Amino acid sequence: MKVATEGNVRTTVACARGTLNDGLKVAFTAGAAMGFGVVGLAAVGLSFLVIVMKPDRSQNQAVQYTHSFGFGASSIALFARVAGGIYTKAADVGADLVGKVEAGIDEDDPHNPAVIADNVGDNVGDVAGMGADLFESYIGSIIGAATLGGDSPELLAMPFWLAAGGLIASFIGFFFVSTKEKGDGWNTNLTALMFALEKGMYIANVIFLIFAAVIVILLFGADSEQGWKMFICVVIGLVAGMAIGKGTEFFTSFDYGPTISIKDRARTGPATVIIQGMGVGMVSTILPTLILVGAIVACNELSGQYGIALAAVGMLGTLAVSLSTDAYGPVADNAGGLAEMAGLGPDVRAKTDSLDALGNTTAAMGKGFAVGSAVLTALSLLAAFKHEATKEKALSFEIWDPILLAGTLLGAMLPFFFAALTMM
Repeated sequence: MKVATEGNVRTTVACARGTLNDGLKVAFTAGAAMGFGVVGLAAVGLSFLVIVMKPDRSQNQAVQYTHSFGFGASSIALFARVAGGIYTKAADVGADLVGKVEAGIDEDDPHNPAVIADNVGDNVGDVAGMGADLFESYIGSIIGAATLGGDSPELLAMPFWLAAGGLIASFIGFFFVSTKEKGDGWNTNLTALMFALEKGMYIANVIFLIFAAVIVILLFGADSEQGWKMFICVVIGLVAGMAIGKGTEFFTSFDYGPTISIKDRARTGPATVIIQGMGVGMVSTILPTLILVGAIVACNELSGQYGIALAAVGMLGTLAVSLSTDAYGPVADNAGGLAEMAGLGPDVRAKTDSLDALGNTTAAMGKGFAVGSAVLTALSLLAAFKHEATKEKALSFEIWDPILLAGTLLGAMLPFFFAALTMM
């Protein structure tokens, strides 16, 4: 959050003194502090635990101690995500109510003290909250795969090696983020501007797949059929993550029909905007659900539960650069607010508005990516739990079991109840 806060004003200065590309690079670099920080801390923390716990213990016992590390990450993710999210939206709505509705002044007007709370909220929710959320998913995916690897050194090493390869690939992809767009505010070609960020992600993903192929050859040999099946699982996870991101972009970018349809409903009043927005939001869940279902079924056929866990690792393999594009959003948003409060010219505001519009889309993509990766991670952790719990005593996991079905229904209800409490 400290780097993101300092990145806000530096992005504004870069847009005032230079081009849109200068502002983009400063904002993305500030976001990269979160992206690479999350992945680096996760990799170092897990590796340190495994190394420290390995002496005088079997591989399985050493991996079990990493579960507590994952539990701690889940706990902090809950508080950071929920508390940060509530603060963010409370400050945002409060600033709009007192400014636009009561006082009749523009958004980000310096006469409105709540604007500062709004800017702080963006950093708290979309930087710290999202970072903690994906930190937990990233750690969970590696722990799930390592636990399912059992006593095989190769199966234990694979998720750790993939995480290391993804970090190096992300570092290389980081340097390819740039744009030649001029920055015409809300008239900017958002698709072309989006490619500026996606370029770095695509290059990182290609390099990651090359590293994954090399890892399979080193661990299992070039002629291992099972090794290449695991590689395909990693590819499926990576492609599924990219597809969910593109689907989210389609539903949230103002270059495409869904968002334009919500804007058009504003001609008839706020009620139709809300109805259309809720409808588009509900329809948008279909695509990621189908993608995840396809990925789960395919990976299960190839390598069973371990294959699903590897798909989660593959989806989060280049998390460093993916999270950088997400954390870029609040930095660009606040840069626009600072330009407004400082009374800078319309040309500067046009550049910051272009970056802000892109940031809104990347933030939505980050949320879709987080949900998709969480599904695969949760499934792999559930499989890891079953793997450990059924070693000494057989347990029934049949869906027709009344206790299991009752627990499933209760679990399905809790997100709605929990989400309602955060909004009331």
